[in-house]
Amino acid sequence: MIEYASNRVPLKLLAERGGCLAAIVAIEGTSYRNLGTMMAFGPDGQRVGSLSSGCIEDDIADHARAALISGKTVSLRYGAGSPFFDLKLPCGGGLQVLLVPNPDRSILAAILARGDARQDAVISLGLVTGELSLSECLDPGHLQITLQPELRFWVYGHGIEAMAFALMAQAAGYDVTLFGQQSLQSDLSRIGPLPIETVTSFRSHICPTPDRRTAVTLFFHDHENEARILQQFLPTDAFFIGAQGSLHARHRLLEELSIAGVTAAHIARLSPTFGLLPSCRDPRTLAVSVLAHVLAVAAEPHQ
Repeated sequence: MIEYASNRVPLKLLAERGGCLAAIVAIEGTSYRNLGTMMAFGPDGQRVGSLSSGCIEDDIADHARAALISGKTVSLRYGAGSPFFDLKLPCGGGLQVLLVPNPDRSILAAILARGDARQDAVISLGLVTGELSLSECLDPGHLQITLQPELRFWVYGHGIEAMAFALMAQAAGYDVTLFGQQSLQSDLSRIGPLPIETVTSFRSHICPTPDRRTAVTLFFHDHENEARILQQFLPTDAFFIGAQGSLHARHRLLEELSIAGVTAAHIARLSPTFGLLPSCRDPRTLAVSVLAHVLAVAAEPHQ
């Protein structure tokens, strides 16, 4: 079983425009990409995704064009054991790539719909036929792939730290919503577009319910509203919940949560650190530090 949310982007192109699906179905040794990674080649030459560091994509594109003409599924070998001796993989391993021309668009649409509904999509890819199905299949002639919903970031706060983090996560391609007060609207208008939910008052704000692929990050200088917000988020399935602040501010926050009746188990869900780099003073450095921290947690096996 492979869990790979980023396959949604290639599948979206194929669902909308048709084309050829390319998927890594076997790996020997090391590889830049995971088993089950997908790439799409559109009918007009568009490319979405990658299967290596760029050393085989041009050749795959040629084979994809031929597959679209023939309508036949094609299996290609690159690297170790490949007949293409002039194409080397820097990682030194071997890749088996399956090309599937014009996969069933109704199946693709159903897969994407599950992602839109924030649900896993368990799909099977026939290693000979190239047939895609939205079902679990343990037959050794099929590769089973679990496509998880994309990671989502909910950013609470005000000031440059919240904006820097939200913009950086968005620039990395993630789904980001910034929850802040009206003043953020004018600040962001001078920086760039970003989805923002205007919060009239954090004192009375009713937080939405996150799922297990949602990270909640708090960037506040005045910490008076953090406990109220965290009371709502800590019992949820959010995979990461963290808050900016000094060690003193954190101790005070933990005490407020305890007094408010939040259970010890729920309080323990608050990340003990916020970012991989200690004591960041620069907003950009803090943004990089926290984004790396969240992604490291997301990559843990339980996610």
